Formats: sequence, structure tokens, C-alpha cells
Amino acid sequence: MAEFTEYKPGTFCWVDLSTTDAEAAKQFYSKLFGWSIVEMPIPDGTTYTMFQVRGKDVAALYPMGKEQQAAGVPSHWMSYVSVTSADDTAEKAASLGAEILAGPFDVMESGRMVMFQDPTGAQVAAWQPKDHFGAALANEPGAFCWNELATKDAKKATAFYTQLFGWQAETQEMSEGMVYTSFRNDDRYNGGMMQMSEEWGDMPSNWTVYFTVESCDESVERAQSLGGSVMVPPSDIPEVGRFSMLQDPQGAIFAMLEFPDVE
Repeated sequence: MAEFTEYKPGTFCWVDLSTTDAEAAKQFYSKLFGWSIVEMPIPDGTTYTMFQVRGKDVAALYPMGKEQQAAGVPSHWMSYVSVTSADDTAEKAASLGAEILAGPFDVMESGRMVMFQDPTGAQVAAWQPKDHFGAALANEPGAFCWNELATKDAKKATAFYTQLFGWQAETQEMSEGMVYTSFRNDDRYNGGMMQMSEEWGDMPSNWTVYFTVESCDESVERAQSLGGSVMVPPSDIPEVGRFSMLQDPQGAIFAMLEFPDVE
């Protein structure tokens, strides 16, 4: 088990889903990951849905606004990085070439946040915790375990995130000449990055959330039976585990990762 009561600044701490069909998404993810649901009414008249494992918060979803839907914004997962000050992070991100999309603003008594688009086009959020520090569980089945950036400009993204959050970047050559960058937040691996190839087409730079599962193949079969589609079939990552990238019935992209048994 991997329980948390706080996250060091610069660490991914939370993920939530903005979806075009909240009720359908609740059914999909609760059946896929075995999540229980806790509804939290918010002042704008909508509901923020908490997903839990063993009574502990692991992720959430909320209905996408009508204006975003009208503009053609697809359902999507958002990754949050814990910070000491959302305002300072917003100012620094803007100075490094980011576009501020929303905030900084208070989320009731839970915390203060800002959403921005990095210089390569990927969207991410910074979270200044108050009453809600982030996910109480991570790195175990049903909880997120990794956040990965697919970017059209790895060099520019590396410069941006290392300066913004103080991450250290480590690169290694993978198969077929692909270079993978791992980001460390001090002594802990915190996320990864890969350069998008022409095969990605016109897909914009993006952060993908990985959720831990006990069996990647069985989870993929379950996702398909629930209406999800497979973008990358179950595949082995040497010395890491077995993963697959999927799309939920509303179009949001996410990934699942099965870690190898450790004897």
C-alpha cells in the first residue's frame, strides 16, 4: 500500500477528469477500477465526484462546462502538481512562456490552483493545498502511478519544467532510437516525457495519467467490454511492467500499468 498525507512541492499530487457525460463516465471508471463514488456539491450547482479506494480519495471527475463543449473541447484528464504558491507558480510559468488558462483561484477551502498550457501546448495544473492535499493513495491498484508528457518539442519542454518546478531530467535511449526522459523531483521519479513523432499526426502535446492495475490484459478486456477503446495494446516495458493506452467512451485518454511481481 502507498498512502499519503502530503506531497512535496513539485510532485504530482492529484488527477481529475473533465467529461462531456459525467454519469456515463462514473459508470465506466467505477466498474473498470472498482472505485466507490462520493458526490460533493459545489457552489456553481454542479457536482465534483470523488473516486475512492478503501475510503481514500484517488481521483475525481466533474462535468465539462457548456462553453467548452460548444468549443469542441474533448473529455480529458488533468494532472496537478503540488506547489507552495499557486500565484507564484502562475507568475513564473507565464514568464517562461506558458499561457495561463484559468486562475489562480481558490477552490473553496480545499486549496488554490492555476491551470496553464506549457510552451509546447500541453495543459497541466498547479495545486496549492489547504484542506485537500491530493490523492490519499498512489502507486497501487486503482490509483494513479505515473504522469507522462508527449510533446512536440522535448527540448523546450525540458527547459520549461526544470525551471518551473526544479525537476531534474534524465534521458535514456529506448528501442528504435526513441529517447525517453524521466523527471525527478529531488530523489524521487516524478514523471516522464517523450518526443512525439509524425505518427502522432495533429494530436497536441499532452500529459497522460497512468493508473496501476493488477493485470493489464484483463483490465484492457474489461475496459473494452465497458465501451472503451484501445489506442496502444498491452505491451511490455523492459524493467518497468506492462502497459496499455486507452480512450474512455467519452474520448478521454488514459493509460494503465501493471507492475511485475517482486519476489
